[in-house]
Amino acid sequence: DESSRGYQYDPFYKQKRAGLESSTASAESVLSRVSQLPPTNDGLQVALSMPLLGNKMDLSLWPADANMNEDVFAGILEKAHENLLHDDSEAVAQHCAGLRENGGGMVDIIVDNAGFEVVTDLAAAQFLIDSKIAKTVTFQLKSHPTFVSDALEKDLLETVDYYCALDPTKFPAAQSAGIKWKGYLASGQWKCVDNAFWVQGAPMWKMHSPLHDDLKTRCDLAIVKGDANYRRLLGDLEWELSSPFDQVVGAYFPCPVCALRMLKAEIGCGMAPEQTERASKEDANWMVNGRYGVVHFSK
Repeated sequence: DESSRGYQYDPFYKQKRAGLESSTASAESVLSRVSQLPPTNDGLQVALSMPLLGNKMDLSLWPADANMNEDVFAGILEKAHENLLHDDSEAVAQHCAGLRENGGGMVDIIVDNAGFEVVTDLAAAQFLIDSKIAKTVTFQLKSHPTFVSDALEKDLLETVDYYCALDPTKFPAAQSAGIKWKGYLASGQWKCVDNAFWVQGAPMWKMHSPLHDDLKTRCDLAIVKGDANYRRLLGDLEWELSSPFDQVVGAYFPCPVCALRMLKAEIGCGMAPEQTERASKEDANWMVNGRYGVVHFSK
């Protein structure tokens, strides 16, 4: 019963709230930057680096002693592209330029985690609307919590409300962004939908028909966030690390797809041997510690 108290209970709420409240200094830095990005390919690449690197700082890795006045993200963002083992940002930018030229597209963000990470998703969605790449951004959210930081619709809406209520003298960019986000939701430029599929373990090629058909007929670009979602794109199978993403995922995914992933599990694809060799020499735990990432795209 979806209306029951038990169904609606979120055992991870306290951790999510703590992550939200401690995110504001880092978010102020991000949001002051996103509002100044030019509506160009370079601007889009910076905007995409925000949710990519935001996934590096999900609630499982977010500093436990972080406070609302501490920016723990600025240094990470400055080095956004140093540890990318594959980067299709230019191809994504070219696709998005086509959407802009045609009056804007329908873009979906398949959300991963609450806390600071969802703030970076909102920042990217703000850029997509303001740059006219997207007419509408739909947030695909989880229907119930399975892991500690799973983002639900209520988490996203609470984040927007929290940022609207920030002190503008301390966090002017964050508070201004919150008000803008509220307007996007009210106007329908941003939409929230949830689906039980996003919390199941099935590979994404087993996506059920209503969701699959909706993405196929409506969505011009799906941005798939995070390691767990990426593993489902691969069916949690051990593909050759150099297997092309376009053949592994593009062969079945129902619409153009961009995957933003920081590696936290020992599977992957679409990475050139010289890149994986470099990473393995630099860090014995390169596949699992969130240090390295990929930006993959298939049209």
